[in-house]
Amino acid sequence: MANEEHLDILKQGVEVWNQWRKEHTVIRPDLSSADLSSVDLTGAILSKTDLNLADFRAANLTGAKLINANLSHATLRDTILSEADFTQADLSSADLRSANLSGAKLNGADLSSANLSEAYLYRANLSSANLSGAKLNGADFHQAYLYRANLSSTDLRAANLTGADLSSTDLSGKNFKGMDLGRADLSSANLSGANLSETNLSSTDLRAANLTGADLRGWISAEPTSAAPISAVPTSAVPISAELSSAELT
Repeated sequence: MANEEHLDILKQGVEVWNQWRKEHTVIRPDLSSADLSSVDLTGAILSKTDLNLADFRAANLTGAKLINANLSHATLRDTILSEADFTQADLSSADLRSANLSGAKLNGADLSSANLSEAYLYRANLSSANLSGAKLNGADFHQAYLYRANLSSTDLRAANLTGADLSSTDLSGKNFKGMDLGRADLSSANLSGANLSETNLSSTDLRAANLTGADLRGWISAEPTSAAPISAVPTSAVPISAELSSAELT
């Protein structure tokens, strides 16, 4: 349960709370299980705060600092989290359905088993984040940064990955059938055994990607075959940088 003294200070407003945090840097606030739904916490300093099981439904945390915060099992459904900093935060099993995470910093964050269905992550930074077992159906990762993110046991179908940076990420065995990966960066990614059939790979960067055993039947490119970019992997002229020794191309 939340520390009542800490909760009372927060209820006095973000300005008072932030000043208290700056004056008491050693204290790790306890706001676990607190009901903070629909509260405006724009710019709040919540780094290293225990927010386990806290309820932030429909709250506004735009630009808030939550570095190394514990948000495991927290409810952040329909919450505004744009530009918030969740670096190295624990968001395991958190409910982030339909949350606005545009421009948020989630690098190194633990999002294992979190529910990100229909979440908006435009240009969010998820480099080296742990998304293992997370629910990502319908999530919008347009131009998001997912460099070396852990996506094991995740279902990416129906997610928007156009323009996303998935370079050096392990995507082996993933099902991308019929998805739009246009302009995505998949350079040095492990796509061995992945299903890329009927997938839009127009202007997609596949340099040095491992496509061993991948299914590329019916892949789509918006570029003319005679002038296809090296990253588009045309079936008639596979670039040396892409490992396609066993890929299905017919």
